[in-house]
Amino acid sequence: MSKKVFYRYNPTTETYDRVYLSRRSRAWIVIKHAFEGLSIGAVILLALYYWIDLPREKRLRDENTRLNNELVELNRRLDGSIKVMEEIANRDNSFYRVLMQADPISDARRYAGLEAANVSKQLNSLSDADLAATITDKMNMLDQQLYFQIKSFDELKNLASQHEERLAHIPSIQPVYELDLKQMASGYGHRVDPVYGTTKFHEGMDFSAAPGTPVYATGNGVVADAGWNSGYGNSIDINHGYDYLTRYAHLSKILVKQGQEVKRGDLIGLVGNTGKSTGPHLHYEVRYKGAPQNPVKYYFQDLTPEQYSEMVKHSEQASNVMD
Repeated sequence: MSKKVFYRYNPTTETYDRVYLSRRSRAWIVIKHAFEGLSIGAVILLALYYWIDLPREKRLRDENTRLNNELVELNRRLDGSIKVMEEIANRDNSFYRVLMQADPISDARRYAGLEAANVSKQLNSLSDADLAATITDKMNMLDQQLYFQIKSFDELKNLASQHEERLAHIPSIQPVYELDLKQMASGYGHRVDPVYGTTKFHEGMDFSAAPGTPVYATGNGVVADAGWNSGYGNSIDINHGYDYLTRYAHLSKILVKQGQEVKRGDLIGLVGNTGKSTGPHLHYEVRYKGAPQNPVKYYFQDLTPEQYSEMVKHSEQASNVMD
């Protein structure tokens, strides 16, 4: 290739004189052209990257989107699992451990330093790395919950094996068969008195049923009292030992007598409408160390989880008592 020849116009001689470039000038021209070429190439590459999806880049973007979606779905499922474990832990503390008189497990022990607030972040504000870290925190929390729940059930199992006789005496079934119930008339807690219209604390549960419906002992024990009891009408008190007592009120007929030993499931009376009552029903109480307890917590032997949930819902919704 021939070298480029440069000329400059000479106004004095009105001719073109040949120009001989120095090495520095020639080098500068080469560098200038190279820089311009590189700049143009970079602009073209950037345009291809941002505006034109090359096959490899497109595959990588699609793969990244898929992985992100899977992380979000995994995070959602973990949230559901953690919620279920929290409900199990709540029932463990407020139900099973109450029955066994075992100390509840504190949140500090269950989570062992893991704070729930640290893993409840907005997903749309997280990068992939932060989302993965959040999922790891939730997995650690779930593992910790499972570990302590298994330990808790093992402890309860040991307590149960050591207290088989005690368990036989603890009230643990409904006093009226589920199929015989018309409805849950009222639950435990503050309710409206049907006679006086004032708010009162209802110390038991009211089961609406037809007159003559069988009433059963809810645990082994000895009949402490059987007869007329003022506003309770015909009623039965059963001393189960271990500081437990149950009361069955407004009966139409009493089928046991004071001092009689009874077993769980024994027929003890019939539903009626005696005493301060506005309709046929059974008023049922559970007392521990003389203090009224919520009977809902003592139906663990003859109700499925679904029936138990339905019982809790109805008892909370019922607002009027029948006695």
